[in-house]
This record gives sequence, C-alpha cells and structure tokens, in this order.
Amino acid sequence: MQFHILSFEGPDAYSRAGGLASRVIGLSETLAELGFETHLWYVGDPHAPGEERRGQLHLHRWCQWVSQFHPGGVYDGDRGKEAEYAASLPPWLATRVLIPHLAAGGRAVVLAEEWQTANAVLHLHWLLRYAGLRERATILWNANNIFGFEHIAWPALAEASRITTVSRYMKHCMRACGVDPLVIPNGLSDDAFDPPDAPAVETLRGRLQDRTVLTKMARWDPDKRWLATVDIVEQMKRQDWRPLLIARGGSEAHGEEVLRTAAERRLRVVDRTWTRPGPEGLVEALGDVRDADVVNLRSHVDADARRTLFHASDAVLANSGHEPFGLVGLETMAAGGVACTGCSGEDYAVPGQNALVVETDDPREFMGLYRRLKENPAHASRMRLAGRSTARGYAWPEVVRSVLMPRVELTQEAC
Repeated sequence: MQFHILSFEGPDAYSRAGGLASRVIGLSETLAELGFETHLWYVGDPHAPGEERRGQLHLHRWCQWVSQFHPGGVYDGDRGKEAEYAASLPPWLATRVLIPHLAAGGRAVVLAEEWQTANAVLHLHWLLRYAGLRERATILWNANNIFGFEHIAWPALAEASRITTVSRYMKHCMRACGVDPLVIPNGLSDDAFDPPDAPAVETLRGRLQDRTVLTKMARWDPDKRWLATVDIVEQMKRQDWRPLLIARGGSEAHGEEVLRTAAERRLRVVDRTWTRPGPEGLVEALGDVRDADVVNLRSHVDADARRTLFHASDAVLANSGHEPFGLVGLETMAAGGVACTGCSGEDYAVPGQNALVVETDDPREFMGLYRRLKENPAHASRMRLAGRSTARGYAWPEVVRSVLMPRVELTQEAC
C-alpha cells in the first residue's frame, strides 16, 4: 500500500515554519520505516533536487518554479503557491503515480494537511473518480489549526475526503463548520526521548540554582498567553521568587508588545544569541543572566538544546488559551520536564498527575499550583516520570499502529 502525504511544510529549512513540519516529517519517516512506500509532496527548497529518495521515503519538492521568486520561506507568496499546488500537483500525482498503481490492483492512502491542500484534494478526488479508481484510494484531510478555514468549501471537502483533526478540542471546534472529524493526534519522533545532555543540565541548574526558571517556546501570538506569562513573572518577582523566564518566540509582531510590556513592568529583558549548536551553545548563551528577569533567545534552539532546557527548567509554560494540540507540552514530558499546559487541545495532560494545567490568565493560579509542587519534591519527581510515560504513548510508531491505521481501515470500509 502506498502513502502520499500532501503538505506545504516539509524537511527542508525553507519548508519548516512550525509544528506542521514536525508532524509530516515524523509521520512520513515512521510510515517508511514500517515498510510502506511513502511519498511526501511539499513546497520544497527551490534550489534542491526536485525529487529525492531516502529508502522507502520519496520526497517531491513541488512549486519550486514559484518558490524561486519567494526566498522568504514556505509561506512567502503562499496564495500563489496554493493555487499552483492545487492546479499542477493532482494531475501529476494521479497520472504518474496513483492511477498506474491503483489500476494494477494496488491501494493508496492520501493524507493531506491544512487548508492549503484542500483544493488539491478536491482536484485529486475528481481525477480519480473520472478514472474509475476513486474507491481504491483513501483520502484523509487533516486540520492542525483553524487557520484558513474561511477558504475551505466544507461540503465539497467532506464529500471528497474523510476529515480528521489532532484533538478532541479541535473536533468540537470544527463542528461549527458542519463536519465531524476523526481524531488522529500528533506524535513524537524517536529523538524526543533521547536523554538530555547531563553535564549541560547540571551546569544550568548549578548556575541558576537560586532562580525559579520558567521556559516558554511559542509563536508570538496572543493565543499563546505571552502577556499572562509576563504577569506571572511580575508577580513572582514581587514575592521574591527570583523568576527567570527563558523565552523563544518567532518573528510575529506581537513579540514587540510582549517585550515592551515586560519592560514597562520593570522586568529586565536581555537578548541572547549564539552560533554553537546543541546544549553547549545554549549553556554559553545563558552564561551571565544574573540580573535578568527575561532572556529573549534570538537564535534557533535545536532539538538537543530544547530537551536540555526543558529538563533543566523548573516548569515549561505551554499555557495557551487556544491550543489545537500542544506539541511543546508533550515534548517537555518526553524530556522529563514539568509541563504547564492550558486546557484546550492538550488531550494528554492530566492535572496534577503528569502536568500542571491552568484554566485562567490569573497568575495566582499558576503560582498556587507551582508552590504546591515546589513544597513536595517527591510529587514533582513523580510528575516528571508520569509525563515521560504519557509521552511514550504518543511516539509516532504507536500513533500509526493504534490510531492512524484503524482510522484508515474505518474509512476504507465506509467506501
């Protein structure tokens, strides 16, 4: 059986913009490792080969002829890319790959991601139906967020595909669109469970032992509750908890408001960049932050450094008000850290058992939860262990075997 993943984001640096890249990389690599012929069709680096094979995984870099005029990354010129993707990819995929495979008796599963692929799904559905082979292909279209919902023709998409999403929270949000999606959660790659760099963790904890270290990594977006996080740091400082917020945002304009608000609250903000990769670069960047209240990380935090930071922190604030899934919280658990989530799409979070869970913007809520944890180190250790155990259930091979494949079989039976 062939698997075809349709996505704007992918493994190239040009194609990485957020959690979608992590999803399609982990999913495609896992399917290939399980022995399935897997194709990833994405908006790739315009200067890389158009096609590349890595074992059972076939990479197809689409829209390169458009991307060469948009050097700013995958979403630079996204409307033009979306139109080109929908117009040119389905005929190529259908005539060159799918129709020969299906006509020879094979089966295929198409997994399409986000609103940018919705019109491509409609086009592909029509082509396969015209060829008389639609019943041999299972098409799932997945929503990771509510972005772009206004561009989707929901009745047509529901007819052309089985709609899915990443959490029960998103399932209920999408019912307002007249659809009832199946839930297929995000997963974690194998390296998410690699042990953090022990010497780096020890160095950070020793250097910051008299501080309450909070980490937050998210887009600069109001939904991520950055301003509420500033409130927490301000209140902690007033109560002499000596907080240190280690923040990593994106390029969004809301970041200026967040950092300006922190300064207005008399919080000292310092920027840090580094050139060395991994935990060593992170340790170097956090070398002298004694007088800082907020450290704004301006460099990319790679996976090894991220695991180290999550594990060394007293808590990782993944406290969004609207969170379709919450990958950062789950990554924190996998690294053996203490995750503090919101209560929207984080299906994996069990309050007080494997995570701290906040329901409001009131800083007193987090401070009360954290105070209880700090006063009971044994409970904190149990929470870290429970979080890591929970994360194991979200490893990509487990998600594919236990969730994705049953959903595929259900959709095939319905056809």
